[in-house]
Amino acid sequence: MNQQKAIIFDSSTLINFAMNGLLEEFRDLKRMFGGKFLITKEVKWEIIDNPMEIKRFELEALKLNELFLEKVLEMPSSIGIDEKTVSKMTQEIKNIANNTFFGYGKGMEIIAPGESSCLALSKLLDEKGIKHVIAVDERTTRILGERPENLEKLFLKKMHTKITAKKENFKFFKEFRFVRSAELIYIAYKKGIIKLRNHDVLDALLYAMKFNGCSISDEEISDMKKL
Repeated sequence: MNQQKAIIFDSSTLINFAMNGLLEEFRDLKRMFGGKFLITKEVKWEIIDNPMEIKRFELEALKLNELFLEKVLEMPSSIGIDEKTVSKMTQEIKNIANNTFFGYGKGMEIIAPGESSCLALSKLLDEKGIKHVIAVDERTTRILGERPENLEKLFLKKMHTKITAKKENFKFFKEFRFVRSAELIYIAYKKGIIKLRNHDVLDALLYAMKFNGCSISDEEISDMKKL
């Protein structure tokens, strides 16, 4: 029986941990998890290769690169998945996703290459029977998998034009399982990984994630604090 497990990380979640100065806690999460923390080459380009050349983002990129050099973050090749296979499926998924909703008479680009590559890797892990979730803070990708019909209303409100959907594509995205940085930091807190000792620490952590890009509502934060 295959006991391997993994978390696939999108750029948004990793950048959130980096910007909040929580990379030591991220390392501890990896040790506690006991499985693989995976990134694709598309995500690596977004969090390390490209920002390393931009002064404003260079420090975070260097810190994230340390995680990569330490093998806290690993590529799909570490579990025998070829980069070209991921890239090929990434393009297929991107094409499906970006031809699911239509506005102004054309397909809407709703997910980027990094997110598409995470979904592609998820499909490939399913084929290998490896249990996993995708860590992504960006709202659109998660709604596409969890409640795609809600995106239609969201885009209508945002764009003020008629939106149509190719609903037969919805089922393609139903099998993906997601987690956010907020849930990961909540687990870190509950497992005693967070060293700060104050009754407001969990509140501070969850709002720090929210203000650095995690799509989580005040109500969800309130509910998590009651758990």
